[in-house]
Amino acid sequence: MPWVALILLICLETNPLTPSFSQLPADTLAALREFNEERDLRAKQFAALQDQAESDFSEKPFSMEAFSEDWNASQFWYRDETAKTLARALLENANHQTRIGVVSAPSVFSTVEASERPMIVLLEYDERFGVFKQEFVHYDFQQPLKLPVDLKGSFDRLICDPPFLSEDCQTKAALTVRWLCRSWSSPSQSPGDYDGQRILVCTGERMQSVVEKLYGKAGVRTTTFDVRHAKGLSNEFRCYANFENDQWKWR
Repeated sequence: MPWVALILLICLETNPLTPSFSQLPADTLAALREFNEERDLRAKQFAALQDQAESDFSEKPFSMEAFSEDWNASQFWYRDETAKTLARALLENANHQTRIGVVSAPSVFSTVEASERPMIVLLEYDERFGVFKQEFVHYDFQQPLKLPVDLKGSFDRLICDPPFLSEDCQTKAALTVRWLCRSWSSPSQSPGDYDGQRILVCTGERMQSVVEKLYGKAGVRTTTFDVRHAKGLSNEFRCYANFENDQWKWR
């Protein structure tokens, strides 16, 4: 219903031949009111988030509810349990010197509580996440290496969720991850040994052969963990990783 309301609103504002609000059916007016109320609520939430960032945001967790998904930009937030599982995998045995990179996966970034954070950077196309200032780096997969030079080879752990299920997007995102990684090898699988590069890739099941080819030298393989999205997707998503843990094993 909100999409219908949005289309009607655009028509009313741009087309003088479109009937006025007073001529619309009651159910359509109700849909428009619902859309406007939701839009205003999102705007207020985002304004509050900006105010929080201006004050002392680094010490406070935030909610992804403040950021509405843009499906045209292929934005689909994870379910809470999925985001928490992925965040735990990145944080496991990390210390304050550990550098974590989050590429196009803001749901995971949001789940890393402030009190637990080592050094973490979100690389994301959506400029709304610029409220995180030094923790945000604008990233466009079409320009995979157009990034601050000091980020090159500086991350111990990385997660990437390429925005599109195409070989071109996956390849460019992998190029970014390779450029960001401190090393390009799988971590030791010895019990209790968590040193080494950790890499997570979350993307569609049909991208499996592409992912394993692109990240093969880093030891990335398909895991038993399935990625779930808050609003559901028709495409089955998988988690690919170069390590096993209590949450998943390799398939």
